[in-house]
Amino acid sequence: MNTMKQVDDFLALKRIAVVGVSRNPKGFGTVLWQEFRQRRYEAVPVNPVAKEIDGQPCFAKVQDIQPPVEGVLIMTSSKSTDQIVADCAEAGIKHVWMYGGVAPGAKTETAVEFCAENGIDVVAGLCPYMFLPGTPAFHAPHRVWKKLTGSYPKSK
Repeated sequence: MNTMKQVDDFLALKRIAVVGVSRNPKGFGTVLWQEFRQRRYEAVPVNPVAKEIDGQPCFAKVQDIQPPVEGVLIMTSSKSTDQIVADCAEAGIKHVWMYGGVAPGAKTETAVEFCAENGIDVVAGLCPYMFLPGTPAFHAPHRVWKKLTGSYPKSK
């Protein structure tokens, strides 16, 4: 179960990788990557088939990023998540956010277990927009739904 401390700790990081950024500017991974950049994060794009996105160097996997990042936001489908968290462990990354929203997200139980076994703090199955200050009002119903279903992070 996610906690607000995990959410706050991740959002306090300054240098993060966003895995799943694409060349499509309307792709949700790209939209979130741009959002983090606009909020003054050092957000690094990760996509194994792109060398550059929006003028920024793009990396094939998190282990390739220099200087290293502090956390990783996974915006891919869940079929890639287990490999990505293994890459994070290899790179020494201690904070992972597995995106989850209206559509199926990146979370897998095996990846969550792997993170726990390897000392990686994980936020699983949530959308960062629910927690970033000043986000558009249409994110509020998602937040309310999570609270009603008991899947909103607890304060501890």
